[in-house]
Amino acid sequence: MKYKSQKVAYWFFAAAMLLLVLQIVYGFIMGFAHMGYDGLHSVIPFNTARAVHTNLLVVWILLGFMGAAYYIIPEEAQNELVSVKLAYIQLITFLLVGVAAVTGYHLNYWEGRKFLEIPRPLDWLVVINVLTFLGIILATLYKGKKTTTTALVLTMGLVFAALLYLPGMIWFDNQTLDSFFRWWVVHLWVEGVWELIMGGILAFLLIKLTGVDREVIEKWLYVIVGLTFLSGILGTGHHYYYIGVGKIWLIVGGIFSMLEPLAFLAMALFAVAMYRKGEKKHPNKLALAWTLGTAILAFTGAGLLGMAHTLPQVNMYTHGTLVTAMHGHLAFWGAYGMIVFSFITFALPNLTGRKLYDTANGQLAFWLSNIGMLGMTLAFGVAGVAQVYLERKTGLEFGAVQQEIEVHFLVLVLCASMFATGILMFIYEFYRHGSPNDEAIGMEEILESA
Repeated sequence: MKYKSQKVAYWFFAAAMLLLVLQIVYGFIMGFAHMGYDGLHSVIPFNTARAVHTNLLVVWILLGFMGAAYYIIPEEAQNELVSVKLAYIQLITFLLVGVAAVTGYHLNYWEGRKFLEIPRPLDWLVVINVLTFLGIILATLYKGKKTTTTALVLTMGLVFAALLYLPGMIWFDNQTLDSFFRWWVVHLWVEGVWELIMGGILAFLLIKLTGVDREVIEKWLYVIVGLTFLSGILGTGHHYYYIGVGKIWLIVGGIFSMLEPLAFLAMALFAVAMYRKGEKKHPNKLALAWTLGTAILAFTGAGLLGMAHTLPQVNMYTHGTLVTAMHGHLAFWGAYGMIVFSFITFALPNLTGRKLYDTANGQLAFWLSNIGMLGMTLAFGVAGVAQVYLERKTGLEFGAVQQEIEVHFLVLVLCASMFATGILMFIYEFYRHGSPNDEAIGMEEILESA
């Protein structure tokens, strides 16, 4: 690392890893419940486990994004963070709000709106927290010595993510209006502005890992930004038909949903092209593997599977089934989970000064987690197709269908165990690096040339 304040990022990454483990635990609770072993139902009902699982996903990924921003922005702006103390306060308060929300779910204190279950008072605390985070980032950029496209795209994604949280806080008595604006948060986050954040982080990593000229890499960012806005905004329409909005949105949403993979394809081609063009042989090959893997799995999960699932002729059968879970798991992991892991793998040696490159545990963590996630995706897909056929073609009752597809969740739990093992090995490597220290300042160039 080049600036002392970049150490803040480490603690955001540590918190993200802790919440990821908790998310996986609740995932196993749901997996066993799907297999018919719902012994915890009286303590943790399925709907509670699901709310906790999905909300922890959002929180740990946001923590990863925040940590990455606290590392990237000082280096890109060539200036220390304006307030390290405030950044730590922001982390602690963000975690406290998360703990309060999860506790509330177990006590039946929530709004009950899918993916936006957090109670309204906590919503306002989230807004205050994120504004604090953005204030630190924007003030650091303002006081910096230079402004780069990478920093601007990353910051633009973070600002838009904050703005698009607000429509989900508007109260509507009409269910259709409520769902309409809820999708502004749920869809435009993950298929819009989060892509900008991913693009900014990806560009930074490729500049560092490949040695390709910054100007060449940053030109690709303009293409990614354009494709993201072209497809993501109107692509939201593939949700609207099912909440009672006009049929025209089925057509508009279908057309622009077909264009959404283009942004992820651009990222994949971008990453591979920069890798091939790069002349720099960075010693952290594992970080490069995570980075390239991110681009490829993002295109597969978010791009191809998303397009195949959201085509109107298909979606009329698959909407709300386990086929959605198939797309969702690989999309979130490939596009956003892996980019966080890529950045942590890159940043840890620079934060701690410990050159734990390409260890056996690190390699196993990479392969086990990714193979496990691909296995889970396949299991969800097979179960989802069976569900669609039995439930929506033959008319079998929902509960009976769930019993028929229990066997697929045995495969899913086995693959999830492989995934969880990979994650635990990654966390072990995280722990082995130790905590950041001031001696690591200025070590990045030494480590790269070693």
